[in-house]
Amino acid sequence: MNLQKIKDLDLKPLVQSYDVRDTILYALGLGYGEDPLDESELPFVFEDKLKFVPSMSSLLCHPGFWLQEPQFEVNWVKILHAEQDFVIHKPFPATGTVRGTFSVRGIEDKGAEKGALLHQEKALYNEENGDHLATVRSTLFLRGNGGEGGYGEPIEPAAPLPDTAPDAVVELPTDLRAALIYRLSGDWNPLHASPEIAKKAGFEKPILHGLCTNGMACRAILKQYCDNDPERFKSMFVRFSRPVYPGETIRFEFYDNGNEIRFRALVKERNVVVLDRCRAEISR
Repeated sequence: MNLQKIKDLDLKPLVQSYDVRDTILYALGLGYGEDPLDESELPFVFEDKLKFVPSMSSLLCHPGFWLQEPQFEVNWVKILHAEQDFVIHKPFPATGTVRGTFSVRGIEDKGAEKGALLHQEKALYNEENGDHLATVRSTLFLRGNGGEGGYGEPIEPAAPLPDTAPDAVVELPTDLRAALIYRLSGDWNPLHASPEIAKKAGFEKPILHGLCTNGMACRAILKQYCDNDPERFKSMFVRFSRPVYPGETIRFEFYDNGNEIRFRALVKERNVVVLDRCRAEISR
């Protein structure tokens, strides 16, 4: 990769408006509405008293798949999402306009044949009144670019989960079309739609977006701990460990520690962990 080009990256602030259709489409991509008679989830997919899913903050003002540009010399086909973290400072309105500022905080070089981790951060502001709504961090695993140098401070690894039975379990199915629906919210990586690209990346078929699995974790926590009230959801961190294929069932295992919830997620059909060492903060 061209480390200097990445260090010199200067993305201008992005402004994005989202309307009723955008908010509902995002929720549909997470599986909301699978039971049209579930009135507790209906407000996320129905314009009457519409609610904003906090994890949608990860998509707003997304700078696009900029690492795909040739100048950065990154093997973009082998990029995977490693971690996602967001902190909600003020509740998002169901519809509105936000401004996002973006920066690359650093690159951790794991060594030749081991890849590298790229850490990026986004701050989201309410364009109408300037309120700082959220800070969003994501880490990308550059599987094809290890041993090429790095910069910035490494991020402290997430702590392991308790070695005990979970306090609560929530299972959510994914639709076979989940990736095709979710990508309409702005994540256009062809890995999630093209069988040809998926095979080049080493997968048998297109995989579900990591951010969709991330959003489903948010959905499960809202359901289990927040009475589906987004204003009680404060932050969430996830570590992606394995991909999910559309059509599989995700089993979320929660460890209750007051306002902090630790959790992991497994694919029920394959019994593999897909999210690990995760945490969320809520208000009781």
